[in-house]
Amino acid sequence: MSGKPIDVVRFCGAADAMTAEVVSIDGSATVADAIKRMREKKVSSLLVNRRDHADAWGIVTRKDVVHKVVDPGKDPHQVKVFEIMSKPLITVSPGLALKYCARLFNTAGIRRAPVFDGKDIVGILSNTDIFNAIQV
Repeated sequence: MSGKPIDVVRFCGAADAMTAEVVSIDGSATVADAIKRMREKKVSSLLVNRRDHADAWGIVTRKDVVHKVVDPGKDPHQVKVFEIMSKPLITVSPGLALKYCARLFNTAGIRRAPVFDGKDIVGILSNTDIFNAIQV
């Protein structure tokens, strides 16, 4: 989405600003694997795959790595993603207006949310995506 005036952006849907490519990892992978994948794909978070259809998705972020692995001095080759991920996730629907997404992010204290269409994760929306949607 290229920048649009704020009064237009507020009413655009999450699908209009989201990043469509969602990079994922299994919870059984090591944090070292997650770091490598984040660097390769140039992303700051990874969606953690569900174990089965009844399970919830998780997310692991650079902040999780820094606060839960680096700070306490743990070995990223020994720590599994499921040990540091956040789960379950707050998701947004593709049509949810960005003004409500921004409010949700602020209220919940999150920076990103997967975009869920009722069947699949179709993208991820971050506060950076919302920010970049605004024309100045």
